[in-house]
Amino acid sequence: MDNPAQPRNFQTIVTHADADVDDLSNIAPSIHPTTTFLARDALDFAAMATEPRHPRYYTRYGNPTHQRVEETLARLEGAEAALVTGSGMGAITATMLALVTGGDHIVAQQNHYMGTTKLLSELLPRFGVTATFVDQTNPAAFAEAIQDNTRLLMLESPVNPLLHLTDLKAVADLAKGRGVLTVVDNTFATPINQRPLEFGVDVVVHSATKYLGGHHDLTAGVVAGSKALVERIWGTHILVGSVLSAFDAWLLLRGLRTLPLRVRQHNQTALAVATFLANQPGVEKVHYPGLAAHPQHELARLQMPAGCGGVLSFQIKGGYQETQQFMSQLKLINQAVSLGGYETLAAHVAAMWAGTLTDEQFRAAGVEPNLVRFSTGLEDASDIIADLAQALATMG
Repeated sequence: MDNPAQPRNFQTIVTHADADVDDLSNIAPSIHPTTTFLARDALDFAAMATEPRHPRYYTRYGNPTHQRVEETLARLEGAEAALVTGSGMGAITATMLALVTGGDHIVAQQNHYMGTTKLLSELLPRFGVTATFVDQTNPAAFAEAIQDNTRLLMLESPVNPLLHLTDLKAVADLAKGRGVLTVVDNTFATPINQRPLEFGVDVVVHSATKYLGGHHDLTAGVVAGSKALVERIWGTHILVGSVLSAFDAWLLLRGLRTLPLRVRQHNQTALAVATFLANQPGVEKVHYPGLAAHPQHELARLQMPAGCGGVLSFQIKGGYQETQQFMSQLKLINQAVSLGGYETLAAHVAAMWAGTLTDEQFRAAGVEPNLVRFSTGLEDASDIIADLAQALATMG
């Protein structure tokens, strides 16, 4: 029987999940900017110093404001525990460093967020950790790439920026059969649209800078999973030192209060925009799994039944210069990196990553010179579409 004190509705979770953590008399949660906390006596100090993740010992180890956010995030993901970090890459880096060691092997995807790709291909090899990159749309490719020393499968679904999907259950089942851990970056989907732990994934990570915060005003990361794995990752996190400030934790909690409402709107608007673009002569191709024509649409319906998120990408007819011309004609839609906030943002991917990825990495990721990544905000869909239409009209 369900526990009525543990609501399953997302909007109720984000409103009440942290109610018993701290400051029971306050409706609006307090911010705890202190870096260190007083002990009542010597016994209390010893307990604070030795208890993992104590929320009132030293803020790099934990903080009451962190604790409120972590309780809410764990409930959203259906996890035993969660950990907040100073950035999404802080969460990904701490997780990988905690779960692999020199001589280990990782199977990852050909398409990942740029920072994840560089971590796997440039930083970890310096410490003796190797990686094989496979086609994420083919679960058999993961099976073929697993070696005797494989310890981790790194996943991201939907992936940045082409919105390919990974069959989470198929890959998680494969990993469990081989005794290998799975980590998935759930940033694009959010727990409102997709809960990877329910498909057998071991650890979920997020850039909370995006949808979870939702207002383009904080930088944060999240790790969620079993208590044992999260504590293991926490041990590395406190050494890496990617600490979330108490104020940003408070902003993140405030953003989470409206996450289900915002994601519902993002889902609807992105589908409307993708449908419009798919019928424009000036657009070569649209990448959005919510479209029935998308090759992984059925998998999207299974894994993300509530919607496919607010990010899509599309290719302008022509090349780099034509895409630059299109971007220059946008009026309402702003050009900026990042995604998942209240304001619609567009980025010419080849221009955004030109100084970061090599030509070989671009080719491996399938990123063409005419690709635009598009993050729908909370403006009315008709206004977003009107701006796209006038920009396309200038292309002749």
